[in-house]
Amino acid sequence: MSIPGTEGQPLRVAIVGSGPGGFYAAEALLESGLQVEVDLIERLPVPFGLVRFGVAPDHAKLKSVTAVFTQIAEDPRLRFFGNVELGRDVSVRQLGAFYHAVIVATGAAGDRRLGIAGEHLPGVHAAGDFVGWYNGRPECADIQFDLDQEVAVVIGQGNVAIDVCRILASPIDALRRTDIAAHALDALSRSRLRHIHLVGRRGPAQAKCTPKELRELGTLPGWRVQVDAADLALNAVSEAELTQPANAQAARNVDILRGFAARPGDGERCLHLHFLRAPVALHGDGRVSGVELAVQALSGEAGAQQAGPTGESAWIDAGLVLRAVGYRGSPLPGLPFDAARGTLPHREGRITDTSGQPLPGWYASGWIKRGPSGVIGTNRADSADTVASLLADVAALDAPRAGRAGLHALLAERRARVVDFGGWRAIEKAEMERGRTFDKTAEKFVRIDDMLAAAAAA
Repeated sequence: MSIPGTEGQPLRVAIVGSGPGGFYAAEALLESGLQVEVDLIERLPVPFGLVRFGVAPDHAKLKSVTAVFTQIAEDPRLRFFGNVELGRDVSVRQLGAFYHAVIVATGAAGDRRLGIAGEHLPGVHAAGDFVGWYNGRPECADIQFDLDQEVAVVIGQGNVAIDVCRILASPIDALRRTDIAAHALDALSRSRLRHIHLVGRRGPAQAKCTPKELRELGTLPGWRVQVDAADLALNAVSEAELTQPANAQAARNVDILRGFAARPGDGERCLHLHFLRAPVALHGDGRVSGVELAVQALSGEAGAQQAGPTGESAWIDAGLVLRAVGYRGSPLPGLPFDAARGTLPHREGRITDTSGQPLPGWYASGWIKRGPSGVIGTNRADSADTVASLLADVAALDAPRAGRAGLHALLAERRARVVDFGGWRAIEKAEMERGRTFDKTAEKFVRIDDMLAAAAAA
């Protein structure tokens, strides 16, 4: 039996998911020096995952990485299978039989919940759904966000929370030429919001946002940033944390916040930043009208401080609440799942079964592997690590396998409407042409049928 990856016996690998984790895994395989055939399987007709549906429309530079992904996709050893869903069009068992190895890189599009009373009330949403709504994610296109309210509360203090606040407060003219979804631009243009409260349960030295994102909040025309000076009085342990080289980013954040407190600005509308406040209940009669908060205090050693209630409480009136407390992955039919972490269980990228033993030929990469952490580029090293594990296992992988020929035959039998990379480029071209009508970079399709119709032009 010849070893996969050698002359005449290519290593056939399927990658499920075409976001950063998927593309970087493909890149590592293509650069491995082995004979490979790589098939990228995506449940939507369009690629790029988090980059298309997660990056804010006013941060276009972050989307430039798609040029790298496109270059990877144009390698003749790679094929893109868009509009193909694991569990709907092909099962785990079938995919495993077609390929020597499968890398799951489906990301983490689900949201973590607060687990408090009132979370079910109308007017309470996951921040991820709001991000998907303004970025044109098909599942989110029809969600209604009530922007007739005057007060919104965003719970969380990572970059997603900051993005949400910035988009809510950005001048419409600053968004018009971006690729923001048309329905979101229209709704935001009629927004009546005058107060946005950003709430975090820990202190300013522990906020997880980046200085660049935080600083941008102070540049929004017509909005002033308000920070309670008492929240910026750090305890001794937090002050010690800021002196550590690894916390240089946190130190810059605190400097920015102190600048906000000293110079709040003179806008008519206000962005309030609250620290050491934990939501304990959402209240309302028929829809959310307020957030009950517990005042927190930090305790513990540097780098491991925990926030706990002081016994004091606080309240914020709110007609719209967006929770930005983290993403989580979703289970895939036929694969084990760590429900507590929202990830696939694994050892060094090898997916493990309920007894902790690796599933031969199955691997994970990206957020579904490690959870929602890091930036887009973080996925490159993560994917390389997973591919290193796969390559170490090559001699033990069964051969031969049908690879894409087997997948093609199955999808043809099921009359699946598969979108190849040429089809995606047709969608992209059509979106750019639609955008030119409104002097935008692009006008995204938000309906699957519209995407498929545009792809058919290829």
